[in-house]
Amino acid sequence: MTSIDLNADLGEGFGRWRLTDDERLLSVVTSANVACGFHAGDAATMRRVCELAAERGVRIGAQVSYRDLAGFGRRAMDVPPAELAAEVAYQIGALEVFARAAGARVAYVKPHGALYNRVVRDEEQAAAVVDGVLLADGTLPVLGLPGSRLLELAAKAGLPVVTEAFADRAYTDAGTLVPRSQEGAVVTDPDAVVERSLSMARSGEVVSLSGTRIEVRARSLCLHGDTPGAVELARRVRERLEASRVRVEAFA
Repeated sequence: MTSIDLNADLGEGFGRWRLTDDERLLSVVTSANVACGFHAGDAATMRRVCELAAERGVRIGAQVSYRDLAGFGRRAMDVPPAELAAEVAYQIGALEVFARAAGARVAYVKPHGALYNRVVRDEEQAAAVVDGVLLADGTLPVLGLPGSRLLELAAKAGLPVVTEAFADRAYTDAGTLVPRSQEGAVVTDPDAVVERSLSMARSGEVVSLSGTRIEVRARSLCLHGDTPGAVELARRVRERLEASRVRVEAFA
């Protein structure tokens, strides 16, 4: 039977402001990418999400980012490699404290936003992220885009690598994500998201923005938690997968 992990970005709030419905999403997903305070999240939020995830048996992942609270980590930044490596390790370490307190551990690392897209092709920034992961814990899996420099360098460094796909994001013909600044970058039709999820899980294929069928083989499927109706959409995706004999389980 085919299997797939479902991950979502959680803990993306700050102070009194909350963006994601963490509790309800944690009843659907198998892996939680927890914001570590650089693009969103704060100490109380990180602790709460770790406790909720541990209670439900959901794996806890450190979603590391550029230091960009004002821009939600989606603005391009040039950070010196040594500084970026230290900041990645810092974020993982902070989340690990709350994961351990909840009786769990940080199970993997995933970059967020501008950093995620940057390390697809930027070798220097990708190497800095890998160095940061190694500094924090040299056994942690790295979750990223298939064919990215990040996963290539992580594998060379001896880190486990896990590929992911995005059901609600449009792809270029080259298999990369269409920039959010471009029209059609986000897939908003719930039925389309559900069917794309099934296609990715069962055949490892998806239709690009230009209409070309491309290969996108992934072990984990990301469902964004900050989109309208995210919880209901996540439930529909999981139900469709399981009804089609796709086992939904964590990769870590």
